Amino acid sequence: MLSIKSLNKWANAHTYYWLDLLRVALGVFFFIKGVQFISQTEMLAELIKPLQGFGGTMLIVHYVASAHLVGGILIAFGLLTRWALIAQIPILIGAILINFVGEMNSSALILALLVTVISVFFIFYGSGKHSADYMMKMGY
Repeated sequence: MLSIKSLNKWANAHTYYWLDLLRVALGVFFFIKGVQFISQTEMLAELIKPLQGFGGTMLIVHYVASAHLVGGILIAFGLLTRWALIAQIPILIGAILINFVGEMNSSALILALLVTVISVFFIFYGSGKHSADYMMKMGY
């Protein structure tokens, strides 16, 4: 049976610097997206326009921006990585689905799919050996 402890043991035994760099890059990507959404709320409002009839669009705008900002920092440092990525999953699913509800943007769809795959990988892999989680666990 897979447990978080067994996944962490496996990840720490199979750690590579390029995976840590990928995790940091993913975190920086989310952070930059969060800054983009805050500085260009009109762009985000335009993106979620197909969902306008469902209500709660301002709640979505605030959730996306804050989840990307805070989650991006946590992911980059490797602190609570799994939880930060789980918070990103609804946003990423929305980023994929918005292409089918609204206007199809193939490059945005490919980017959303790629980021989703990488995020799901790190949900299982964890933050790795070169992370704040590992350092706190080891008492550095």
